[in-house]
Amino acid sequence: MLVDGRLVAVKKSKVVDEDKLEEFINEVVILSQINHRNIVKLLGCCLETQVPVLVYEYISNGNLFEYLYEEFDDYTITTWEVRLRIAINVAGALSYLHSAASSPIYHRDVKSTNIMLDEKYGAKVSDFGTSRTVTVDHTHLTTVVSGTVGYMDPEYFQSSQFTDKSDVYSFGVVLVELITGEKPVSFLRSQENRTLATYFTHVMKENKLFDVIDARIRDGCKMNQVTPAGKIARKCLNMKGRKRPSMREVSMELEKIRTSSEDIQPHDEYISDNDEDNEQRVMDVDIGVETLKKEFVTAPASQYNVASSSLSSSDIEPLFPLQTR
Repeated sequence: MLVDGRLVAVKKSKVVDEDKLEEFINEVVILSQINHRNIVKLLGCCLETQVPVLVYEYISNGNLFEYLYEEFDDYTITTWEVRLRIAINVAGALSYLHSAASSPIYHRDVKSTNIMLDEKYGAKVSDFGTSRTVTVDHTHLTTVVSGTVGYMDPEYFQSSQFTDKSDVYSFGVVLVELITGEKPVSFLRSQENRTLATYFTHVMKENKLFDVIDARIRDGCKMNQVTPAGKIARKCLNMKGRKRPSMREVSMELEKIRTSSEDIQPHDEYISDNDEDNEQRVMDVDIGVETLKKEFVTAPASQYNVASSSLSSSDIEPLFPLQTR
């Protein structure tokens, strides 16, 4: 707690090396350029200590992954209205990063564990350790492949070229999580449907969306909202980045879903439900998940030839309130 009574959250690395320090510095640089209500605010940092420390606003309700997949006594998030609002919050934050920040910013690790929930279940995007700023005249970054299995854009995995549409793909997975309550990678599903993206694409192609809606929200959800949201998610998961909508377009369409009381369909210009446009060649983009022995969220780089996601749970101490006098 600060002297003014505010609770804060602290992130510090358990592993102190040059790479982690670079990620911490990168996060400071990125967050110092950002001011958005749906992005976690960085309040301060100390990079000169033996263990670097970042200080953030305290977000009281943890992260989205916990609420979707762990047991909680609070059932607020089991309503479709709350989940739709979370999706809108995240889409708005990513739209801001891509098109309204001083320079475009690619998050590069959009996933449910990096979406924090405040006391009113508003969503705030966090963890900018691997994020990158790009100049307006650049359309992609060429990098060592890095990210989280289940959320990673297959086009990026193959080409090493990360674009704004790579964030769109990852957001699509999060949106499907909100609709289905299914994990991004699950060994409870068949091998061909191991990843949630592939599974959901098959579901939408067979017009079976209602069958996979999370049972916790199915009875109270509005199909005239869930159906277009599912179509948006499917478009975000297109194998071809150029056929995915921008985050600005996604944000606008989700907001339209919330405000409309009539049956609405996504704007045909960029959220089409054309099977040809959305044809998903089931490449082996599961990134070797069929060889894994247990269910997981983030894949170790040493095993799968994929650089680890920034600040993995094994390396970083969880956010916790800091008390100062």
